[in-house]
Amino acid sequence: MGNPAGVRRDFEALEKRRFEAIGLMNQGLGHSEIARRVRVARQTVVRWARQYGERGKAALKKAGRAGRKPLLGPPERRRLEKLLLKGPEALGYETPLWTCPRVAHLIEQQFDIRYHTGHIWKVLVSLGWSPQRPTGRARERDEERIGHWKKRTWPAIKKKPDSKAVRSFSSTKAD
Repeated sequence: MGNPAGVRRDFEALEKRRFEAIGLMNQGLGHSEIARRVRVARQTVVRWARQYGERGKAALKKAGRAGRKPLLGPPERRRLEKLLLKGPEALGYETPLWTCPRVAHLIEQQFDIRYHTGHIWKVLVSLGWSPQRPTGRARERDEERIGHWKKRTWPAIKKKPDSKAVRSFSSTKAD
C-alpha cells in the first residue's frame, strides 16, 4: 500500500480524484464504472460515497501532510543551519567535517531533541545540505614528485607494443 519508495503523494491530485468520483456519482454512474474511470478499487468508491453521505464535502478534503510531524520546527531548523554554518570547530571538534554523529550531538545539545545518527541525513537533506566526503589523500603527498613520476618514470616503465610485432586483426580493420 502507498507509493513507491521516494515518490511523494500529490494531495491535490488525490482530492481532485475524490471529487471527480462524487461528480460521476451525481451523474448516476455505478460504483464499478466510477472506479474504472478514476482508476481506484470499487471499495474505495463505496467508502468515498459513504463518507460524502455522512459528512459532505469536508470528508473528502485533502488530509494534509502524511506521517509524523518533524521534531524540529521551522525556527529550530533555521537556528540549526546557522549553527552548522559556524562549523564543527566552534563546537570543539578538531576537524572541519560535519558527520551524522556530530550533527546529532549538536541537535541534542542545543535543542534537547535526540535523533538517531542514521536519520540525521534526512534532516540535513531537508535543509538543502548534501553528503560530502573529503578526498582521502596522504598528508605527506608531494604533488611535484607525483607530476615528475607521471611524466618521466611512468612512460619509461609502461609496456609498449613491440614495433616489429604483427599487428592484431582488430587494429587492421578498415573503418
